[in-house]
Amino acid sequence: MTLAYWCVLAAALMPFLFTGIAKFSGGRYNNYSPREFLEKQEGFRKRAHWAQLNSFEAFPMFAAAVIIAHLTGAEQDYINTLAIAFIGIRIVYGAMYLANLAALRTLVWAAGLACVIALFAAGA
Repeated sequence: MTLAYWCVLAAALMPFLFTGIAKFSGGRYNNYSPREFLEKQEGFRKRAHWAQLNSFEAFPMFAAAVIIAHLTGAEQDYINTLAIAFIGIRIVYGAMYLANLAALRTLVWAAGLACVIALFAAGA
């Protein structure tokens, strides 16, 4: 299995990092109504929930881009580099979300999107 495929796994698990912060960083988590609990959170816990949702949204396009780059015969080192960069960028993105740094978060988000686009274009 390539390093880029391991990055797909990391991206698939990343939302759970943020949901863990949202659910277990304070307050009494209610597993009987988790969605209601998360919607009632405030501050960084609410932003962690939003980072979780955005991570779920970003995953399909990233996973597809890695798979398509592999299938079209793009250079493996290039695919790995972009995949690792995407994971690092998404971690920074989550940190920017938690810190409530909206402008920087948007720039970091755009960098992650650029990695995905580059992966799609890699096999062209």
